[in-house]
Amino acid sequence: MAYTGHVDRYAREHLPPPEQMPELRFDLPELQYPERLNAVTRLLDRHIAQGRGARRCLVAPGGSSWSYAELQRTANRIAHVLRDDLGVVPGNRVLLRAANTPMLAACWLAVLKAGAIAVTTMPLYRETELRVIMAKARVSLALCDERLLEELDRACEGDAVRVVCFNADRPDALEARLHDKADRFENVETAAEDVALIAFTSGTTGAPKAAMHTHRDLLATCDSYGRHVLRLRDDDLVSGSPPLAFTFGLGGLLLFPLDAGASMLLLERAGPEELLRAVSEFRVSAIFTAPVAYRAMLGMLDRYDASALRVCVSAGETLPASVFDAWHRATGVKILDGIGSTEMLHIFVGSPLEDVRAGSTGRAVPGYLVEIHDDDGRPLPPGEVGRLAVKGPTGCRYLDDPRQTSYVQRGWNYPGDAYRMDEEGYFRYVARTDDMIVTSGYNVSGPEVEQALLVHEHVKEVAVVGKPDRERETFIVKAYVVLVAPEHAHAGTVDALREHCKRLIAPFKAPREIEFVSELPRTETGKVQRFKLRQRAAAE
Repeated sequence: MAYTGHVDRYAREHLPPPEQMPELRFDLPELQYPERLNAVTRLLDRHIAQGRGARRCLVAPGGSSWSYAELQRTANRIAHVLRDDLGVVPGNRVLLRAANTPMLAACWLAVLKAGAIAVTTMPLYRETELRVIMAKARVSLALCDERLLEELDRACEGDAVRVVCFNADRPDALEARLHDKADRFENVETAAEDVALIAFTSGTTGAPKAAMHTHRDLLATCDSYGRHVLRLRDDDLVSGSPPLAFTFGLGGLLLFPLDAGASMLLLERAGPEELLRAVSEFRVSAIFTAPVAYRAMLGMLDRYDASALRVCVSAGETLPASVFDAWHRATGVKILDGIGSTEMLHIFVGSPLEDVRAGSTGRAVPGYLVEIHDDDGRPLPPGEVGRLAVKGPTGCRYLDDPRQTSYVQRGWNYPGDAYRMDEEGYFRYVARTDDMIVTSGYNVSGPEVEQALLVHEHVKEVAVVGKPDRERETFIVKAYVVLVAPEHAHAGTVDALREHCKRLIAPFKAPREIEFVSELPRTETGKVQRFKLRQRAAAE
């Protein structure tokens, strides 16, 4: 058996069998890693070893900040608590529950330093969701912000899960345990292939899945997307809206800035206006958020100073060309669109600033091979719509889940997206494969209809799904629309929106039904849960 630093081998023993594993590629020189590595040694400790410990690292909205050396000392002390006081052994899973704060970042790094596996959960998750996560990951210890303790306590009732609070003034709190701990900690010598984190998918398609990523994966996403596309500088201040529990947030707000020696502004609340206010107040230069947030911030730019921005990253859903163009006109900054997934850890299609094109997700990130396949796994020529297929230095490894065989086939990862690629290698999003609507013999892309509706002045948000037409044994195109002004919710607006669509796209694609709603169902990470709308439409 290959070397492992894990004593508790639950994660390793519940990896997919070899025939279901993705084929990993390490085609670039920077993607070559030693057999033994602990990712935190590079992400954090090397900065102190190379004399950069005094540099600003973490910033909190109240104005306090931690240097790289202060973050290292805190993480080292927490690692001592985990090992010496709480009995954590390498390979144990440790649940982390908090909003985006410096202490959550320190706990995450400490878990990896101790050789354990971080299981970070969304702050808004409730008892039922937490129970599922803890059972799936076999969690026996949780570190939790005291403000989020109530739901976790209920989830732990009857289970042998030990909970230690932080951000708390009590004798058994994590902060109280740190006082007598040493500032130094020798990182556990984990293997490159040892699991470092278990990330649960955000539930856009139903029951969440547990994706396992290794120490090598963490560095590989820094050496692919981080190095070749994002290109952060050490003088950047990075902020954004995604939780650290979401791998988009983990990469954007922790991994990439740490690797670049940059600074991070972690916001507990990061709605569009809160994020824009922080950009103005702290002179943030790089942000990570979702397309819906960029659209919302467009209407607020006259109230805030966004002149420090130089990097804007969008992911989670496709970025409409109209939002890209409007943001570029208003700020002078082009948004870096990209597609990634929890299963792949981070973005694998996305172009650097000089190659960005409105309406395109971009080209394959260096280090990844991306193709368009038909339903039988055969490559399709440029211009044809098919399944996005990916290979690279990261890949899907579900924890004990039969859905592994749907995501990984013949070594390829299939994230579930329909795309087309042009002659220059640019990928254009068509739909999630389950968002393609077959209506009267035609294939209609729900997102294409959404983009047509989004440019209408009355439309704030929209989601388009197929509604079963059982008489004709087909589907009709149905749009759920959130209006800018509720008083426009009448039959005249329905007709106007339908005619607007017919002027922009083929008439057969226009929604046959339009329903006005107050809000769209979304995950905590901001993705529209179209499966809920499909269920609703089917029930009608």
